[in-house]
Amino acid sequence: MANETSNERQMRQAKTGVVTSARMEKTIVVKVIRLVQHPQYQRVVRVSKKFYAHDENREARVGDTVCIVETRPLSKLKRWRLAEIVARAGGAE
Repeated sequence: MANETSNERQMRQAKTGVVTSARMEKTIVVKVIRLVQHPQYQRVVRVSKKFYAHDENREARVGDTVCIVETRPLSKLKRWRLAEIVARAGGAE
């Protein structure tokens, strides 16, 4: 019974955001913006949050749009890893 539950893995969360920092070793900071309705005023507001993600090959650059997925804790702050680079930054070549 325990064997069956360990074989069935849940889908990992994926988020899309923009890289704001790529200065650390194998770590990028991704800013994810989501739209949320304000509970009292009913207006749609933008809420942003930073996520630290593991970038093994150091391929992401500042301004790139990337997709990150959940993973096991890799350090004190890193719980995400780079899945793919969706779009490159405009003039950063």
